[in-house]
Amino acid sequence: MERKQFNLGDVVRMKKQHPCGSYNWTIIRMGADIKIKCEGCGRVVMLPRMQFEKRMVRIERPGADGTNISGT
Repeated sequence: MERKQFNLGDVVRMKKQHPCGSYNWTIIRMGADIKIKCEGCGRVVMLPRMQFEKRMVRIERPGADGTNISGT
C-alpha cells in the first residue's frame, strides 16, 4: 500500500465527523505525531502518524508552499 502524501498547512478530510460537525482539519505540525486543528471549532488534536494516515480520507486544499512531504 502506498503511503499518503500530505504537507504542513494542508486541509484534510477525516473519515469521522468532529462533534462540532466539521470533517475538515488543518495540519499544523508534522513529525512522529501529527497535530491538526479543526476547521469548525478550532480544537487542536495530536495523533500518532499511523493513526492519522488511517483516518485521513483526502486533501481538500493543499498548503501554501505547495511542496509535499512523504508520509514516511
